[in-house]
Amino acid sequence: MRVELIPALTDNYMYLLIDVDSREAAVVDPVEPIKVVEAVRKNGVKLTTILTTHHHWDHASGNEKMVKLMPGLKVYGGDDRVDAITKKVSHSHSFKLGSLSIKCLFTPCHTTGHICYYVTKENSSEPPAVFTGDTLFVAGCGKFFEGTAEQMYKALIEILGRLPPETRVYCGHEYTVSNLKFARHVEPDNEVIQKKEKGNNPFNVNINKNT
Repeated sequence: MRVELIPALTDNYMYLLIDVDSREAAVVDPVEPIKVVEAVRKNGVKLTTILTTHHHWDHASGNEKMVKLMPGLKVYGGDDRVDAITKKVSHSHSFKLGSLSIKCLFTPCHTTGHICYYVTKENSSEPPAVFTGDTLFVAGCGKFFEGTAEQMYKALIEILGRLPPETRVYCGHEYTVSNLKFARHVEPDNEVIQKKEKGNNPFNVNINKNT
């Protein structure tokens, strides 16, 4: 599989998920459809699927325009409030994108219908991927808009936390700097936080540059 990160709005991430074998592709949370169309054309792939993590406007509001620009797209989501939804899914629902397998992980709390998408390829040595929307971020988690701490604990520890350790995590926003600032305030002696503050984090940001 190949994943292309497409920045959107002020701090959102959209993702183009490509099955290299079939050239079939899915897009995660296409809030800016024109950027997605450009990425699809640049990569020479066939977009067939929209993976919506949750109904909030900064993740789902591009669905209707996306479907108009590219008719026939399947729109997955775990909530009737997801714009243009055609395939409502629940926990452990699985489907294929070319040779890739996509498993839906129900992670309510940020919203009651939040879905994370776990992607694997059979007989492949490459690591799996999970698209976590607003459930899991670098050094943080999503706000509890519609759920409880118990639900978020289950989502982070019992569901996402039990995925293989080599799984690549693709989150819905770039909140690393602010999350690390808060984490440092809560746990000033945490060595993992200190290492990430020095730039040893997935986004290579240095929290101290803004302090």
